[in-house]
Amino acid sequence: MTALAVATDEKLLTADEFWALPESNRPMELVRGRIEYMNVPGPRHGQLCGRMVQILMNFVDEHDLGHVLCNDSGVITERDPDSVRGMDVSYYSYSRLPKGPLPAKYVDVVPELIVEVRSPDDRWKRILKKVSEYLEAGVTTVCVLDPKTETAHVYSADDDQKLNVDDTLTFPDIPPGFSVPVRRFFE
Repeated sequence: MTALAVATDEKLLTADEFWALPESNRPMELVRGRIEYMNVPGPRHGQLCGRMVQILMNFVDEHDLGHVLCNDSGVITERDPDSVRGMDVSYYSYSRLPKGPLPAKYVDVVPELIVEVRSPDDRWKRILKKVSEYLEAGVTTVCVLDPKTETAHVYSADDDQKLNVDDTLTFPDIPPGFSVPVRRFFE
């Protein structure tokens, strides 16, 4: 059998099959039906994710707006072949995901906001590909926090901006009224 024949005979996984896989000791995502392994993030990555979750969740809870998820909880970005990405932090308004406990499995709706924290080994080409995938799936806004440059990069379908530590991070209408100095994430 030729290499081409082997590649075309490969069985692609669905999101449900990916969900049912046994636990792995390495983080992984499903990209167009294929498993991609990722490096385990370091302490600084976890610290920045935790800060974003804390700040965003406090605001969302105070205003009773929706759900904040973290810890690579998974979002389906494509179907046939399926892709399931493990975002660092996400926000779903109650209009997208009703109030109450969420299902254990992946949901068939994308969040309004996704936040990714750039790891030391992440290349911008790969990050921008993932940002584009999120936006094409219907995510309204994607924010990438970069600890190396202490910047926040905010992307939407019509705009992108780079914010420095002296700038204020806002997401127009997602969640409504949210505003925080960029420096708070990197302190």
